[in-house]
Amino acid sequence: MSKKIRVGVLFGGRSGEHEVSLRSAASVIAAIDKRKYDVLPIAITKAGKWLTAAQSAKLLPGGPQPATPPGRALMIRPVPDSVEGIDVVFPLLHGTFGEDGTVQGLLELAGVAYVGAGVLGSAVGMDKDVMKRLFRERGLPTPGHAAVLRGQARVPALIRRFGFPMFVKPANLGSSVGISKAHNRKELEAALELAGRYDRKIVVEQAIDAREIECSVLGNDSPQASVPGEVIPSREFYDYQAKYSDDTSRLLIPAPLTEAQTRRVQKLAVEAFLACECSGMARVDFFLERATGRVLLNEINTIPGFTSISMYPKLWEASGLSYAALIDRLIQLALERRREKAGTRYSI
Repeated sequence: MSKKIRVGVLFGGRSGEHEVSLRSAASVIAAIDKRKYDVLPIAITKAGKWLTAAQSAKLLPGGPQPATPPGRALMIRPVPDSVEGIDVVFPLLHGTFGEDGTVQGLLELAGVAYVGAGVLGSAVGMDKDVMKRLFRERGLPTPGHAAVLRGQARVPALIRRFGFPMFVKPANLGSSVGISKAHNRKELEAALELAGRYDRKIVVEQAIDAREIECSVLGNDSPQASVPGEVIPSREFYDYQAKYSDDTSRLLIPAPLTEAQTRRVQKLAVEAFLACECSGMARVDFFLERATGRVLLNEINTIPGFTSISMYPKLWEASGLSYAALIDRLIQLALERRREKAGTRYSI
C-alpha cells in the first residue's frame, strides 16, 4: 500500500472572514478521502497565533474531529517546523493575510506545495482595484470603478461620476464583508466609513441592474470552466448574511442561460483566470446586464468558499466532479505545480 499524502488544512486567520474559513475547513476535512490522505488541521486565531493540530481541531465547527497522526502535533513557529512532514498545504484562509499572497509567500519560502494561486495571482485576485485594471488591460469587459484611500474620498466627485445607487467595497476583502449599496449621500458617507474599517483602499462602482452569474475554474496552465450558476439573493444584493446565514437566497445550478451566454461566461472565466496568473482554483463572478444582455466580469475569488452551501464545489458537482474528487484534484494540481517549479534554477 502506498504511503498516504500528508495534507495540512490551514484555516482561521485574522481577517473578517475568520468564521467562514472555519466552515470551509470543516467541510473539506469531512469530505477528504481518508484512505489516501492524512489530514492535519492548522488553525490561526483572530489574534494571529498559530495553533497545534490538536488545538486546531477543537476550533472546527461541528462534525467529527480528525485524528492527529502520532508525533505530528505542529506548532507553526518557526517556519521550518511548521511544515515538517507535510506534503501539501490546503489554504482555506479567506480574505486578508491568507488569500492575498502573504501565506503563499511563506509557503514558497518553505518550499511546500500548496493548493491554489501563487503569490502574484493571490495578490492580484485579492485587490479589486488592481484586478479590474488588469481585466481592462487584457480587453476583458468589466464595470468602471474608482479607487479611493480611506479618509480621502471626494463624495461630490463620486456622485457626479457614478450617480445613485452605487456599491462601496473594501478593496481587499471577500464574502461581501464591509460592502454597502448606497442610495443617497448619507448612505454613501456611511458606506465609505464602513469599508474603511476593513481596508485603507476602497473601491466604488456604479450599481448595475443585472443578474449575478458565477463560474468555477479548475486547473493550472490549461484551466477548465464549470457550468455557470446564478445567485438569486434574498436581499437587495448578495451580502454576508445572504451568503452564509439566510437560507432563503437561491442558487440556480446550472444557470438558466442560452448556450451562447453559457459559452461566453465560461470563456471569460478562463480568460480572467489566466489574466491574473491564477492556478488551482478560482470562482469568477459576473453581471449579466438585464437591459443589454452584456456579460461583465465582476471579480475573481482565488480561495472560494468550501462550505456545504458554497457555489464553487456545487458548480463542479453539477459538472460531474464530486466534492471529494474535487478536493483530490486540487491537491494533485498543487503537487504537479510544485514538481514543475522544481525545475527552475534560482542561482548560477
